Amino acid sequence: MTPVGWVPNRQEILWIDCSPHAGREMRDRHPFLVLSPKAFNDRTSLVIGLPMTTAEYNATNPFAVSVGAASGRKAGKTSYVLCHQPKSFDWRARKAAPHPHGNLPESLFRQVCSILDQIIGLTPSAS
Repeated sequence: MTPVGWVPNRQEILWIDCSPHAGREMRDRHPFLVLSPKAFNDRTSLVIGLPMTTAEYNATNPFAVSVGAASGRKAGKTSYVLCHQPKSFDWRARKAAPHPHGNLPESLFRQVCSILDQIIGLTPSAS
């Protein structure tokens, strides 16, 4: 259940329903790492972020960051942030809710952002 007045914030992990989906995209409810700031998320009802999964083949994926053990029904499995799959969702329409893990630790968040930057080149390189 979503707490009254809650708005997702950058670095927070939330639950979001990824369905409907197409092709090999994630479906159903998944943890999702928020990249966009709270003010943007509140004003637009959109959240920009990265999906998370416990799929074991991501252990060798250079674009996946291991962020520790999952909890709940996936307890004991390793959670991964998929840096190569940025997405935006209408978090209100998809009934997003806070994840029990809260915020991703700063060091892991920086690692995720660094990999994403390498993929899409947000930081201009010095010429």
